[in-house]
Amino acid sequence: MSDRKHILFFVPLPPPVHGAAVVSRQIKESAPINEAFECDFINSSTSRSVSEVNHFGLAKPLRYLRLLGKTTWKLLTRRYDLCCLAITCHGKSFLKDAPFVLLCKLFGRKTVIHQHNKGMADDVDRWPYRWLLPAVYKNSGVILLSWRLYDDISRVVPRENVMICPNGIAVTGKAAPARYNAVPRLIFLSNLIESKGVFTLLDALKILAGKGYSFLCSFVGSESKSIDKERFTKEVAERGLDGIVVYHGEKFGEEKERYLEEADVFVFPADNECFSLVLLEAMSHSLPVVTTDEGGIPDIVEDGVNGLICQKRNPESLADCIAKLLEDKDLRQSMGEAGRKRLMGNFTQDHFEKRLIECLQEYVRS
Repeated sequence: MSDRKHILFFVPLPPPVHGAAVVSRQIKESAPINEAFECDFINSSTSRSVSEVNHFGLAKPLRYLRLLGKTTWKLLTRRYDLCCLAITCHGKSFLKDAPFVLLCKLFGRKTVIHQHNKGMADDVDRWPYRWLLPAVYKNSGVILLSWRLYDDISRVVPRENVMICPNGIAVTGKAAPARYNAVPRLIFLSNLIESKGVFTLLDALKILAGKGYSFLCSFVGSESKSIDKERFTKEVAERGLDGIVVYHGEKFGEEKERYLEEADVFVFPADNECFSLVLLEAMSHSLPVVTTDEGGIPDIVEDGVNGLICQKRNPESLADCIAKLLEDKDLRQSMGEAGRKRLMGNFTQDHFEKRLIECLQEYVRS
């Protein structure tokens, strides 16, 4: 009989594609993690697309009820040594996820929360969060992506209950060769969500175009309820960026890789982020990045070394950073090489799997 500890993972799985879902899929498909533990997975997502995330319909409540039933059945029929739950820690989504943590506790199971988001500090004094947050997090371990995110949960979770496990990605192939496109190519790779910096970037590109800079910018990612293709196209036209900015839609696999391989600079001016996988993807392709100091991003991007940090929601600051890279192809190359080196030393999938196994083993023993 196997002496591996039995873990129930309650996690979102794609679709829709977002950071927590991608990491959860990595865990589910990881050979080292599945060798270290006997794993069961429940897909916690009640949405099937980005546009459905904030949309209420009949399908989502029905999926939610099925989730409650499935989770209860698993807890009734199997003896788990640990339940690892990737929940949302704020807003209505927390109210949706909280019952599953409490259900695991009701069955006497150890719980650890793998936290991919933030916002708890905004809710902690509001009803019903002021009593529900402590109930959910009491005696639960918490895995954060960076110590920079601890302040957000510090009023609810003691520091000794926290462990750190940064995200990592699978890296295939060798470092990308130098690319010096005659017209530099910028790329934004994320869902079309305002907090990802979509409009901040469009405003910055308008500033750069007005100053006579030559560039092309590709936006790659899925539409959202608030920013669909029609609205994006309208915003581009209003800024006079037709022919300079192109939306390519959602891309995966080799097709997505091709856009990264053809780019000169990766731009991601997010203002609500924790630890961006897209930055790691860009670094794997030896791309210099322009981003913000949001969440755990400074753990990934060292300003002036493998990228440039701009001010959040500040198109002028973003434009200045992009301009530095547009003007200096050698700087683009050196920062891209530094980014690849930083990735390989800290943020590969092997690094992530090793750290997560260590965290889970520690919580099982505690």
